[in-house]
Amino acid sequence: MSSAVENHQRGEETAADRDELRALEHFAKFFECWLAEQERDLQVLRTAAASASEELRLRPLVDRVLGHYEYYYRAKAASLRRHVFPMCSPTWKSSTENLFLWAGGWRATMAFHLLYSKSGLQLEPRLLELVCGNPTRDLADLSLDQLERIDGLHRQTVRLEKEISEEEAQVQESVADARMVELTHALAESEEVEADAMEQEMKKKRDRMNQVLQRADQLRLETLKGLVEILKPVQAVHFLIAAAELHLKVHEFGKSKDAAAAAATARPE
Repeated sequence: MSSAVENHQRGEETAADRDELRALEHFAKFFECWLAEQERDLQVLRTAAASASEELRLRPLVDRVLGHYEYYYRAKAASLRRHVFPMCSPTWKSSTENLFLWAGGWRATMAFHLLYSKSGLQLEPRLLELVCGNPTRDLADLSLDQLERIDGLHRQTVRLEKEISEEEAQVQESVADARMVELTHALAESEEVEADAMEQEMKKKRDRMNQVLQRADQLRLETLKGLVEILKPVQAVHFLIAAAELHLKVHEFGKSKDAAAAAATARPE
């Protein structure tokens, strides 16, 4: 009887493993398509930034690129609802990118650092133009009103990011709560007795972590949209260019490092 139960459990685990592997492969392919789409968006954004297009003509482009981000996060949420594990250490990203993950992705506050960094780089060589009252049509000429609104959004994002970090920490620490200690002790005595109970308990923790990651993704998207809403269309174009360049080039660098490390490991002594 015990052998039959064990075989049944192994069959269920094998089916679950196959399902998770298919889901992982599906999202990995989607991620590659997302990278290709982001590369196409980058080229269009660069062309728009180099032209003298009117602000009204740039707004549809900005909205379309934001729409692509929204689609990405909808697809990620759908995958996350099925399998939370791959999102915590995604194989489709490089080791370099995974090193800097926060709640399954980039820190929402990083968007502000990106904006300020790009603004500073564009401001330095064009300071004289601004002093003379000539608009630069980029992130160098952020107005005082825009800076105040960006600061307000930044403060709000810091607060929400802290809440999510604390919630994530609570889920992580729950792995050592009294129920888990009780279960692991019981498992050490008899695997058959508490195996199902352990699975149920871990499912609760997975579900909680799923909620944390979805909340983090929502904050990432809302922060991106909030910043773009504050910026003029031409400024948003420059910001989205910087965001795409950072993402694509860090990914490319990380994958290159991973490939070199793999080649070195495979090389015979």
